[in-house]
Amino acid sequence: MALGIKRVRKKAGLQPGAMVFSGPERTHPVRISILHYADSRVDESKNVAVEEALMPFDRPGVTWIDLNGIHDTTLVETIGKHFSLHPLVLEDLVTTGQRPKLEDYGDYLFLTIKRISLTAPHKTLGIEELSIIVGRNYVLTFQETEEDSFTAVKDRLRKGTDRFLKSGTDYLAYALVDMVVDNYFAVLEELGEQFEQVQNQVLASPTPMTLRTVYRLKNDLIMMRRSIWPLRDVIIGMQRNESPLITHATALYLRDVQDHTVQIMDTIETLRDMLAGTLDIYMSSVSNRMNQVMKILTMIATIFIPLTFVVGIYGMNFDFMPELHWQYGYPLIMGVMFLVVVVMLWWFRRNKWW
Repeated sequence: MALGIKRVRKKAGLQPGAMVFSGPERTHPVRISILHYADSRVDESKNVAVEEALMPFDRPGVTWIDLNGIHDTTLVETIGKHFSLHPLVLEDLVTTGQRPKLEDYGDYLFLTIKRISLTAPHKTLGIEELSIIVGRNYVLTFQETEEDSFTAVKDRLRKGTDRFLKSGTDYLAYALVDMVVDNYFAVLEELGEQFEQVQNQVLASPTPMTLRTVYRLKNDLIMMRRSIWPLRDVIIGMQRNESPLITHATALYLRDVQDHTVQIMDTIETLRDMLAGTLDIYMSSVSNRMNQVMKILTMIATIFIPLTFVVGIYGMNFDFMPELHWQYGYPLIMGVMFLVVVVMLWWFRRNKWW
């Protein structure tokens, strides 16, 4: 929550449409790649200059311009102005931590989604901002990090999948969203395995490290829910949108993505409930262990109470105490104290207190 507030504070007082990158500092060079496909041909250019990306493309087919890195606001603004993007869209392109959303600007659709991954070696949850601009014959994608999030879709294009080559920009946008949603299942599967390990630890021998792991998983699920919950409305909006950019055939495929999103949300809610139950089990387990310790300490204290009473009597140092000068006084008192201990232990065992 604090991180989101800091992002908003960076833009406080600026005019609407001001382009200020609000994500963490990044220094990697921005990479631009272009894929054009039509009929049975796919042309790809990697690491092109911005001038090549801005060249007019009137040839038939679909042109996909992919930008890796949004921290260079000047470059993003140059590309945005070339495609006549609204200033508010340009602002959103470089603003991270946004809610997934869909906006219709007539000539193009602006879509923002979240890519979620677990980064090694500590399986830390990472969330990346992905923005997609869907035009009549072009698709623009803006990725926040250096890692390419759309490798699988590019591989399918290189293989020349018939449905890809015969479809328009709306199907490409569907494929990108579908790939991101499918990746959610992989992340949830990994979190589910971590949850099973934590659950076994809680039932066997919980430690403070186990509690920290439980809270980390809880925070990860909250962040996933926050990133995926609005995506349902985005996909529904794409299905029901009356824009000519979304065809009826693609809307049917989007229905499948919506089903996957609902399934993911159900899984997240189930894991959250089970995690809350695991946390209760952990607290109960710790409390039971503490009760066992207190029980043992109470038994020890109870045993020593009569012993303390006996030695207290013979520690008063009166001159006239017959047992003090008796030959068998000491062994007798020690025997009595031992007998008291044995009787009390027998009584505890008989009442199942020990």
